Amino acid sequence: MEQQSSAESTRRDLPRGSDTRPPVFVQMTDALTDRTSAIRIEPEDVRLTVGALVDKHLRYCPVDTLVAQQRMSASSAQSLLALQDASYVLTDAGRLTHPIPNSSILQYDKPLGASDTPRVARIVADGVPIEVIALTFDRGPAGYARNWAGFHRRRWDRNRSFFEDFVNDTVSQTHRGSKHDEILALGSREASTELVRCLAKRIWRADFESYSRFTGNKLRYKTGDETVFSVAEGRGGICSEKVQALKFLTDGLGLESSYVLSGPGIPKPPPEDALRQILDTFDYSFSKRHMRYWQHVALLYDLDGVELLVDATNGNIPFLFVEGAEASEYLDYSQKKPLPVRMAEVSEQFYYHRADQSLVEDLYYAMENLVPEIDLVQVFDNELGLYIDESVFVTPVVYESEDEFESLKQQYATACEPEGLPLEISPSWSLDSPLGRDLRRRTPSVADAIEDSRDHLLERYDYFEGAGHQAGLVLIGLGKNPKPPV
Repeated sequence: MEQQSSAESTRRDLPRGSDTRPPVFVQMTDALTDRTSAIRIEPEDVRLTVGALVDKHLRYCPVDTLVAQQRMSASSAQSLLALQDASYVLTDAGRLTHPIPNSSILQYDKPLGASDTPRVARIVADGVPIEVIALTFDRGPAGYARNWAGFHRRRWDRNRSFFEDFVNDTVSQTHRGSKHDEILALGSREASTELVRCLAKRIWRADFESYSRFTGNKLRYKTGDETVFSVAEGRGGICSEKVQALKFLTDGLGLESSYVLSGPGIPKPPPEDALRQILDTFDYSFSKRHMRYWQHVALLYDLDGVELLVDATNGNIPFLFVEGAEASEYLDYSQKKPLPVRMAEVSEQFYYHRADQSLVEDLYYAMENLVPEIDLVQVFDNELGLYIDESVFVTPVVYESEDEFESLKQQYATACEPEGLPLEISPSWSLDSPLGRDLRRRTPSVADAIEDSRDHLLERYDYFEGAGHQAGLVLIGLGKNPKPPV
């Protein structure tokens, strides 16, 4: 089914030729993310070996030319570039070297060698016969295989002018004239600090949302550059995506930073061995107490020897931007100052922890690549919902029967009533309620995106949990009589 729909999508972008032979496509799918690209190739390419075919249409693919020639769609181009970045070992400068060790190329679940000639299948797409060479790239056995410096550099260089314009526009929103130019020149620690502040504030103000996982490109988990594009388009991301967006931008500008783990109520060093074991085994048995340490992520900058701690995620997490001795209050265990955080009806104290960078990088890789239902995990298991701002929290309620819906409704009421939080819960996917209408009045684009996300979210939920579910919406008001954190 995936094969036919992807090839069909690309074929519709192509003019019909006069050749009697059906159009021929190579379809390349990433087994971990299901991102699929289809390219119309020359008929003689069917005789190429797997190695030659992949070199021509993945490693050295002239993407812009093929899109201009309508031989591949824009969405196929983005999927192909993502597959390209993921399939090869990268230098720090972002250059492709060789295929990632222990990865493989499959056709119909059978491994192919570089010298093998793949099979050509004839299918019907949109009522028209086409020929397809379907290849699947399986990098699962390769483990945590990514050079993050090279990955960010490659993606920065690919769209350098866009990201530089994003940075320039962000600074321009606050500063003009010589001050603007001084900040962009990064000639002093003060200029670097202010640039980070400008970028962090813009990302913090962007929507804290998961709805974009189920609308538009439907990316299950966005990389840093993809989140920057999302912010520029008026959307946003969840906490870890926003952190990665800020790091991606400042990495591109040459500012040194590291990840900081954060979570509720634990002023002790992270159990890194236990967390590493979770990443290596995906065994979550008895691990909940450990996983609180990476419930949240922030960034720590070193600007000319002065530490700067930045949390630009929002979702009702206050904007945190502290340096020097004030940053030490949050990071050093002799002081260990917490940050009061309120997420929907829950009030908590968050603590920040220095951590092994490879641990956090591999956590990011796992979320992006190794958890197939990551889009649903963030919405339901991690209770981030679809959207949260200072006034409302919006999350789906998925159920199979009226009795199950009533039980879930009572659970929400039990959680919200003691906190004095207004609750609206409907068995239908509707924003036709006081909180919903207020949301539409304030941010109509968010309301539209939430409404548009229903079908794909339910399709994904049914895929993992079985068919037959229904979906409604829960809205919790956050602006009236909230109790402060204790």
